[in-house]
Order: sequence, then structure tokens, then C-alpha cells
Amino acid sequence: MTNLKSLILGSAAGLIAIGGAQAADLPVKAKAVEYVKVCSLYGAGFYYIPGTDTCVKIGGAIRLDVAFNGGTYDVPFWQGGAGGAGVFTQNYYSTRERINLTTDTRTATEYGVVRTYANIQFDFLQDRESIAGGYTEVDYAFIQFAGFTFGKAVSQFDPQWALAKPYISSGFNAGSNNATGIPQLAYTASFGNGLSGTISIENASPYRNAGLYNNSVSLVGPFGANTANAYGVASNTFTGNSYGGNHIPDIVGNLRLDQAWGTLHFAGAMHTITPTFYAGAGGVAGNTALGHADDSYGFAVTGAVEFKNLPTGAGDTLKLEATYAKGAAKYVFGGTTDTNGGGRYAKANADSIGFGYVLDGVYTNGGQIVQSEAWQVSAFYEHYWNPAWRTSVFGNYSHISYGGDGNAILAAAFAPVKPIGVVGSNNGVLAGSTGNFDLGLAQIGTRTAWTPVRNLTLSAQFTYSRLEQNLGGTFTGNVTGRPAGSVYNVTNQNAYNGAVQILRSF
Repeated sequence: MTNLKSLILGSAAGLIAIGGAQAADLPVKAKAVEYVKVCSLYGAGFYYIPGTDTCVKIGGAIRLDVAFNGGTYDVPFWQGGAGGAGVFTQNYYSTRERINLTTDTRTATEYGVVRTYANIQFDFLQDRESIAGGYTEVDYAFIQFAGFTFGKAVSQFDPQWALAKPYISSGFNAGSNNATGIPQLAYTASFGNGLSGTISIENASPYRNAGLYNNSVSLVGPFGANTANAYGVASNTFTGNSYGGNHIPDIVGNLRLDQAWGTLHFAGAMHTITPTFYAGAGGVAGNTALGHADDSYGFAVTGAVEFKNLPTGAGDTLKLEATYAKGAAKYVFGGTTDTNGGGRYAKANADSIGFGYVLDGVYTNGGQIVQSEAWQVSAFYEHYWNPAWRTSVFGNYSHISYGGDGNAILAAAFAPVKPIGVVGSNNGVLAGSTGNFDLGLAQIGTRTAWTPVRNLTLSAQFTYSRLEQNLGGTFTGNVTGRPAGSVYNVTNQNAYNGAVQILRSF
């Protein structure tokens, strides 16, 4: 009996031990996997960030460009150098490779949608970097919340289709058309039925400061050395520039109507021109003991319209734009066309030359700023032959003038006897000129694009440009690649350039 009792108790204990072991080995219930879910609130390509109510869209593009008889942004050879001189040593073509990455997040809140957007470029430009080099730029980075926009975004002065103009790159003059965003603090109010208004303060440096010239300081001539001090290398550092610091941001406002048929856009801007101190002995600017000219206040106004889905075909568009500026020339001569020249346009042939300057104003030692006046008109038409093929034609005319007082100040820099401090070799000499420094740029171009599959586009573009100046007479000075001190007739100049591009977006 005792043995039987021991067997039963031992078996029970064993069963309990086995049961405990089996219980310990049972799998714990796993946490639910958080799969990425499609977010359909804001269009295609958005997904919910797992564990949040924020939607994100990640995209980008690889863009390959080749420009012929122009710069890396398909800019005509306007800014002097071997290209502008048309000499054998110029580059007949230039290349650019770009990787573009974008992030766009949206979160619905009781204050409306909170949005963040960033666009980062990784570029390699011919003759700018080493073989494996390159550079990074942040073209857009902003936050939008409750009607406010904070950060680097398309200027509120520009129509919001500024980035959808049907050409390859910003070498085409087309009004303000900032190549990247402009830092700003803006507020947009919606009035219903597609009508909205925006007020913003925007950082004028470097895209809105065209340059300022004190004729007691050397001005870089049509082909003067200006490699280290080119506009875009740093904010307005070109030789002869007499801009001081940014004291007041540009104040910009617009009214916009968005409808199914297209958009209507009106905008205005106030721009402050702040000079540096008057020049001292030897033409050295920045002598604080001599004082300075007063700040000068310029302005710009623009009107633009876009027509969609024209009778000529589905997807066809027509865009028109006109701008006037006084003391705010970069609202007219925008984009990247002067990145190599600092407001200087110049082109030469074997026996002729044409040149001019795009500046906010000019002044003399002890004097006040004389503002420039500028205006432009632009038109863009794009036609879809079928969903895969489309062709655009576009044209622009931009003009700047300085009036009688401003012209006299600029002309003195090219006189045989220069103002005190001006180095003559930088400028050259004008003789027999009875005109003025009015400058006009006319351009017309066309692009044809082929999209064989979705998000892959191959395109080709041709542009004709004409530099119209009003000086006449002769110019004696140094031109890149030509004998020093040669004499040139001052006449209008023509330029022809083209580009091809492959763009794969995702």
C-alpha cells in the first residue's frame, strides 16, 4: 500500500512539473505588426508614418543636362570670359548631373494641415568640381501651419506656376523666376471661390539685390577679371558693388484667383537699397568717416495669368506675365542668368562688342542713389500632340534704363579720364558714344519633350537671344582671348544656344 501511494504521489508530482514546464514554454501573444498604410488624403504617393497620424511622401529625380554654346544652366554666353568673347578656348558644351530628393509631410490638426517640405539637390557641374566632386544645395525647406509659411519657398511675388514654366532651365529671362526658394515669413488668407491673398517678408539676399555702383569705385568692365567675385559665389561680391547690409526685408503682397480655367495673379514688392560708405583715397569703399548715401526704397509690381485646357488640345496651357520695377531690378532680370557676371551682360565678336549692366541704382561720392527702371513681358505656350509628345514656344523681352543722371555716372567709368579711384584697366574706354546705358534682352525659344514611359522625359531646346544696347561708338579694352587694347565697334549682339535633358522622377 505504501509503495502504491508513493507511486501515485510521484506520478502526480511529475505531471505537475511537466505541466509547469509546458506552460512556461507557451508562446507569448505577439504585438500587432504596424504595417505602412496608404494615406489617400493628400494625393498619390503619401503613406502614414507607422504609429502616427502624419502622412509622408518621399520623391526625387535624377536629371542629366548638356548645354551647347552656353553655361551649365543653359545660360547664353553673356558674362564675358571665353564664351562671351566667342574665342577658340571656350567650352562648346557643358554638362550637369543632378540628384534631387524631396520630402513632404502632412498632418491634420484642429488648426488645419501642418505641412513640411524640403528639396535637396546634389549637383556636379563641369569645370566647377574635381572628377568625383560635387556640391549640395537646399532649394526649398519650409513649414506651413494655420495659413503661415515659414522658410525657403517660392517667392510670394511670383505666380505659383513659376516652377512649371515649359523650358529646360533658368537660363531664359522670365521675370523674377527665382531659381530656388527665397527665405520668408508669409501669411495667406483664403476668401473662398479660389480667391486668396498673401503678405510676406522676404530675405533680399542674394536673389533680390541686383547690385549698386558708386562711380568712385572701380567697376568691372565688360570682360574684366571677375572670377573670384562673381554674383552667386557670395552675396553680391562682384567688383564695384557698393551694396551695404540688408537692413529691411522685402515686403511682398499678392492677390490670387485659382479656377478650373487657370489662375490670375497680381503682386507688389517693396525693396530697400542700402549703400556702403563713400569711397576714400584710392577708391577704397567703406570709409566710415565720409558717411554714406541714404537708404533708397524701390518697388516692383507684376501681373500674370495662366489659361489651362485650351481649345487647341487637352493639357495645353498659355502663360503670360508682365513686370515693372524701379530700384528693384532683380524682380525683372531674375533666374540664374547673371551668376557668372554680377549684373554684367557682355558679348563680343572679332570687331564688335555689346554690353550693359543690371543694377538697382548708381551714385557718386557725396550724392544720393539714382534708381534704375526695368520692365519685362513674357509668354509661354505648350501644346500636347499626344500624351507622350509636347512642344512649347516661349519669348521674353527685358529692359533696364538709368535716366540722364544715372547714365552720366556710368559713362564716367568708361571715360578716358576716370573718377578718382577708378582703375582704368578694369573698365576700358568708350569713345564717340552719344547714347546711354539702356539695355534690352530679347529671347525666343522652343522645347520638345518626349515621355515614352511614366516619369521619364527626354527633351531638347533651342534659344535665340539678342542683346540690345544703346551706346554706339567704340570701345577700347581687354577682351578675353583677343589682343589687349583692341578697338571694337559697340553694337547689338546675338547668341544661339541649346540644351538636351533626360529627367527620371520618382
